[in-house]
Amino acid sequence: MLFLVIERFRGSNPTPVYRRFRESGRMMPPGVAYVGSWVTADLASCYQVMDCDTRAALDEWIGRWSDLVDFEVVSVITSAEAASRVP
Repeated sequence: MLFLVIERFRGSNPTPVYRRFRESGRMMPPGVAYVGSWVTADLASCYQVMDCDTRAALDEWIGRWSDLVDFEVVSVITSAEAASRVP
């Protein structure tokens, strides 16, 4: 399953997030895979695509960052999959 994860850095401050990332990496549990990410030009938010078997695994990862980041999660499909579903 693919998820678009919208991260809003608390206080629009990316410093604690990047500091933890440098020290500990993404801290993903088994079964969660990073696909790609984009950060807003003002460094206040990040848009990530994550791939995992269950939402529970993703929630475990979110719990490891929720002290620094507010999350919004949207289940997504690829454009190719969307095209195949449309008659």
